[in-house]
Amino acid sequence: MVSPKLYTYPLSTSQNMATAGKVIKCRAAVAWKPNAPLVIEEIEVAPPQENEIRIKVIATGVCHTDLYHLFEGKHEEGFPAVLGHEGAGIVESVGPGVTDFKPGDKVIPLFISQCGDCVFCKCPKTNLCERSWTSVRYGIMSEADSRFTCRGKVILQFMGTSTFSEYTVLNQIAVAKISDDARLDRVCLLGCGISTGYGAAINTAQVTPGSVCAVFGLGAVGLAAVMGCRNAGASRIIAVDINEDKFAKARALGATDFVNPKKHSKPISDVLSDMTNGGVDFSLECVGNVAVMRSALESCAKGWGVSVVVGWTDMADFSARPIQLIAGKTWKGSLFGGFKSKDSVPKLVLDYKSGKINLDEFVTHNMPLEKVNDAIELMKTGGCIRTILDVSPK
Repeated sequence: MVSPKLYTYPLSTSQNMATAGKVIKCRAAVAWKPNAPLVIEEIEVAPPQENEIRIKVIATGVCHTDLYHLFEGKHEEGFPAVLGHEGAGIVESVGPGVTDFKPGDKVIPLFISQCGDCVFCKCPKTNLCERSWTSVRYGIMSEADSRFTCRGKVILQFMGTSTFSEYTVLNQIAVAKISDDARLDRVCLLGCGISTGYGAAINTAQVTPGSVCAVFGLGAVGLAAVMGCRNAGASRIIAVDINEDKFAKARALGATDFVNPKKHSKPISDVLSDMTNGGVDFSLECVGNVAVMRSALESCAKGWGVSVVVGWTDMADFSARPIQLIAGKTWKGSLFGGFKSKDSVPKLVLDYKSGKINLDEFVTHNMPLEKVNDAIELMKTGGCIRTILDVSPK
């Protein structure tokens, strides 16, 4: 693991005064079209409008959902765009109506907003928000209204965040203010992957002490799910992946048993049933593959088993035998780990600072923004857990 430098990046008053209210020209990695390398471009970032915040992005993780949009979803209407949604930075300036943020605040952009007023935000059963970008452009994963331009063209904002840019603009309902001493090159991971997997175990599955769990897929989301099962008190945590190089990391985060499906001639659900005398209490699918989703469900114990779909995909239907549910299993989905974003992310930052949750263990590579395509290739080939891009290096 490469140990990156600690970021201490207060924006000076002179820096803020020099750019507030003005268009900023900066670097960004632009995805001009699907299934093509990103291009480092000089883009223009407009000042924040009413209720908006312009953020200097310091660090960002590269998440599989970025790759999903680029290589799998490939919606032409979603390009050109600036990808990235797992970032952390510092407020550069605020627009009219913003009262809870000021220049210099450390923040995490949120791909799930929390307006606090809609029917979803007021309901404790969900973390959805009516005012999120997902309400109108869910399929193409971008907002039509953007503050980015490049070469005279509007550049779309991916998942409402676009952290592969030195500066980005978000509505204040999609920004979490965090501790002034937070380490941005670590807590950026709480913007998506770690929160998603950890919360899927803690909030969605509601793993119970002494239970037996199985986690399918040991990328960052799956490893975070392992950590969540551990913190919830599971007695056994079975890590399932075809890449055995990830088993050591899973063990460090709490996994107790390890299964490579390729080494078995029978279905993985049968393997896990044999290992557990009938199936696991909780299973979490962290791959984004509909076949694996079914296997995870079938691996649960009948009568009470709970299986949670965590991996992101919208490319295919999934199926299961009705008897799986009739016999008492529960199939659930989890978005951003069930966390209400603005309320929960600052608390997760404190949990990292106190040692309750791990983040350092997920970072395997550090690269400058210019190496973004190398980081994407590492993710595609399974050569990393998380690569952190230094977007605005000191």
